[in-house]
Amino acid sequence: MNIALVVIIVVAIILAIVGGLSSALNWLLWVALIVGVIALIAFLFRVIGGRNRV
Repeated sequence: MNIALVVIIVVAIILAIVGGLSSALNWLLWVALIVGVIALIAFLFRVIGGRNRV
């Protein structure tokens, strides 16, 4: 009975870690998309502004 309990606990811990990583990756994906959009807007402002750096 103890071995079954240990196996259940280990599986529960692994599922909790995988679920947490999935949530973290989902959050990081949204952050990366937002940062990418901000970088694109900044690039467009630089191109439209026509500033030439020499």
